[in-house]
Amino acid sequence: MIRIHKIKSLSLSFIAVLALSTGCNDDFLNTQPLTAIPSEVVWTDAALADAFVTDLYTVVGQGGFDEQMQASLTDEAVFTHPGRGINIITEARSNPADPGFINYTLNWADMYRRIRAANLAIENLQEPQFDNPEMAERLLGEALFMRAYMYHQLLRYYGGVPLVDRAYELGEEDYSIARNTFAETVEFIVNDADQAAQLLEGESMAEGRGSRAAALALKSRVLLYAASDLHDIPTASARSSVIASYPEPELIGYVDGDQMQRWQRAQAAAKDVLDLPGYGFMMNLTGPVSPEEGTQNYIDMSLFRGNAENEMIFGRYFIQSKNENGGRVGLFNGPNGYRNWAGNTPLQDLVDDYEMMDGTEFSWDNPEHAAAPYENRDPRFEATILHDASDWKPRFTTTADPADQIQTGQYEIIADGEKTTHFGFDTRQSSIEDWNGTRTGYYMRRFVDPNPNLVDMNMWQQVPWAFFRYTEAVLNYVEASIELGQDAEAQEWLNKIRFRVGMPAVTETGEALMERYRNERRIEMAYEEQRYHDVRRWMIAEEEFGQQPRIIDIIGTLKPGKTVTTYQYDPENYNYTYNVIELGEGVENRAWDDKMYYLPIHRDEMNRNEQLTQNPGY
Repeated sequence: MIRIHKIKSLSLSFIAVLALSTGCNDDFLNTQPLTAIPSEVVWTDAALADAFVTDLYTVVGQGGFDEQMQASLTDEAVFTHPGRGINIITEARSNPADPGFINYTLNWADMYRRIRAANLAIENLQEPQFDNPEMAERLLGEALFMRAYMYHQLLRYYGGVPLVDRAYELGEEDYSIARNTFAETVEFIVNDADQAAQLLEGESMAEGRGSRAAALALKSRVLLYAASDLHDIPTASARSSVIASYPEPELIGYVDGDQMQRWQRAQAAAKDVLDLPGYGFMMNLTGPVSPEEGTQNYIDMSLFRGNAENEMIFGRYFIQSKNENGGRVGLFNGPNGYRNWAGNTPLQDLVDDYEMMDGTEFSWDNPEHAAAPYENRDPRFEATILHDASDWKPRFTTTADPADQIQTGQYEIIADGEKTTHFGFDTRQSSIEDWNGTRTGYYMRRFVDPNPNLVDMNMWQQVPWAFFRYTEAVLNYVEASIELGQDAEAQEWLNKIRFRVGMPAVTETGEALMERYRNERRIEMAYEEQRYHDVRRWMIAEEEFGQQPRIIDIIGTLKPGKTVTTYQYDPENYNYTYNVIELGEGVENRAWDDKMYYLPIHRDEMNRNEQLTQNPGY
């Protein structure tokens, strides 16, 4: 029996109890609780069936807006508060007993629990028992999309996984099942996505629900991953002894076939998304906008506001009345000088990869760059990262900080006639809060509502998380085009992305174009849970993730004859020095081991299912 309180607000227990309810003894007392619904009734009632499918979406959790973001597992950020399993990942210490930080939305057991719920829906909606065939078709499409989404999560963390396409019942002879090959898992997901796209074609879907566009975007991502070097076993084996020695390589990639054909397939899937009407933002420009427009355009896209709403394909929207954590991005990541928690702070490694406005690389070896490292940079930099002297919101201590600017350095001032040091309000020595300060000298700016009335932990913002946005498909198309040698096509689409943020066209070809593309993807999709997977599938993790990350140390010294009693950024009064140093090893000791190309299947799962094969290196 199914215990419920409100049909419109079902919990995960709805699924769990429904899944087991067929084993209940209906003769027991021969009564029906007034607060329960027999499982067989759910699929005869359109509203109940809709509620069941709606509950499948709970698997997405808070999207990427958890307090610990995936960016802190990469060279994008470091988590300010050590522990919580993040170090297990970044220090390459994952193991079957302790894989490290595992986001709720990719946990093996949670995925399969909800995959079973999706299977129940798919089975019961094939021949609907309620009189609304259009609704049944839509719900079936959504259930197929969500099953594809869950398997894609498992695929990109674990490789090929057991493909369960029916709901197991109580009393079956055997519940163990072997892993399917990587290729079989890819095809299963693609088939579900294709069916979902067909069933949802022409449907006007509510925000946060699967759609034809979402199914095609999912297919594009999966085929891009499938074509990448990590999953071409001959290529991956030549570059990793761990993969080369794995006895069942078919579980993690393709052991035969043509990689170029896989790239062709990835390109076609991405183009299907590009051709969807009504999606995309400012993709028709023939030249770059101004830097100011570029920064604002990128902010609008990050917040999905105005015309930039068309960037969103599938997202997680948050409800203020439920006080959801997804609305606390500013609290989790904002400056401690504004009474926030400084969670996932940008690394110097990310900062340095933002180009100069003319498209050239930033370099600390260039005296002009080193003297003013935050000037004349890619306009997305100001929209993504709060740095020393960034203009920000009104601070509580307005008399002490009349400029309302970020302070992440230490600066000389005159107090009581003596020269002394003022530690910036947003440092770990802050006089406002000294326990939540950045360890890197930066704060995350992206996804934080710029409304000056939303300042501290008491404020909640409404910014959705995008699982799929249009620009990802554009970048997928560009990458596949480069791999296929279609440089002109790749340049055209890559420059569409650059022009709307005020950056000049790229003109390189071949390997140089691929290098520019990879950096463009890094910058455009910062903090979007792309970097973790991109670096792995490109097999450049030793270089990008295996080094101790770098941070910034900023010192402002008074110029001769200058007297300042209340600090604010001013090059007329101060000489500023910017020293790049390594993150202290007491925080993280980052390292790379090729086993980290995949997560380990947890020991408990291996013990439950003797047919499972563990991933390489564990």
